[in-house]
Amino acid sequence: MLRLTGRVFRGAAVVVAVVCAYGAGVMSGAGPVKRAPQAARPGVLDEAARRIAGEAAAPVPPGELERAAITAMLRRLGDRWAHYYTAQEYDDVQGRLNGRYSGVGLWLGAAEGTAVRVASVQPGSAAGKAGVRVGDVITAVSGAPATGWSVTEVATALRGRPDAPVELTVRRGSAEHRFQLLRSLVETSDVTIRQRPGQVRLIQISAFTRGVGRQVRSAVIADPRGHAGGLMLDLRGNPGGLLDEAVETASAFLAGGRVVTYEKRGAPPQRFDVTAPGDARTPLVVLVDAGTASAAEVVAGSLSDRDRAVIVGSRTFGKGSVQEPVRLGDGSALELTVGRYRTPAGRNLDGVGIDPDVAVSADRPPPTAEQRALAVLHGLLATLPMKDRG
Repeated sequence: MLRLTGRVFRGAAVVVAVVCAYGAGVMSGAGPVKRAPQAARPGVLDEAARRIAGEAAAPVPPGELERAAITAMLRRLGDRWAHYYTAQEYDDVQGRLNGRYSGVGLWLGAAEGTAVRVASVQPGSAAGKAGVRVGDVITAVSGAPATGWSVTEVATALRGRPDAPVELTVRRGSAEHRFQLLRSLVETSDVTIRQRPGQVRLIQISAFTRGVGRQVRSAVIADPRGHAGGLMLDLRGNPGGLLDEAVETASAFLAGGRVVTYEKRGAPPQRFDVTAPGDARTPLVVLVDAGTASAAEVVAGSLSDRDRAVIVGSRTFGKGSVQEPVRLGDGSALELTVGRYRTPAGRNLDGVGIDPDVAVSADRPPPTAEQRALAVLHGLLATLPMKDRG
């Protein structure tokens, strides 16, 4: 099972981590979760930990020492996407991938510096209903200042038992906002379907979690007259997710052929083709922005390279790397970059992203891009022969 994630927040220049406020972590990786081999005998790290625990004037708990050592090793690796998750954090990641989690419904991201920001807001969640927005800077949780906190620390503070309240304080521009949120168990979809004027169907995907591809295909197949005016696929602010769900989503709009190629170190390239023929006829526009990353870029890139869709918005984030989770003996996990993906035309999007066919400034309000997309769809529909119109 391949997993890709951008760990980004809308408008960020560089993002170093993303976690979920219902737990922690994001999706990135490849294949079934590996387990690290057990060490044959204690090494120098074990000896150092014992010495610190037994002889230091102010000893540090062994668990904290282990985490500090692992974090330092990952930092030395120089892989900005590498990450370490505790067992609880990793279980939360798995729950998020399966569309089930407990919390307030936020993705969190950290840009250069110390600020922790909201990367994405789950529709219908406690945070979404309260009015928390993408880009909000988190300044406090339950009255405790979040200055200097890591993304994981903020996520941990927001996590808790269902029905337990938590206060979230954010900075939005120069103003401060406080939200009284109630944690809850959530089992919801990352796909939102809306009808727009002129028989246009808008399909918005907030992340590629389990079942998203099936829901998108159903939305395309169900009631074709409902999208006789065209389809809009909204991938703005989508940080990525499961690669197989991205492939299934792209397949819903293609008749056949290649979707993406995955290149892993030491292995031959792996080609992912359309899983089953989809609707390759209805005019399609894909909305993207700087928060569109990784698996979301796989979908946008494949539809662009196959001349299936017009891309509208601003340049995407540009994450073409793949991370693989390795489960450690205590249930914690490492994620390391193990490969790259390429679009059907052979493009490596890492650090480059996708330039839209129709540019809309990132400074413009979101409805501006939607209006431009509607205009593009009207133009595409006008070019179709009468027999091919819905």
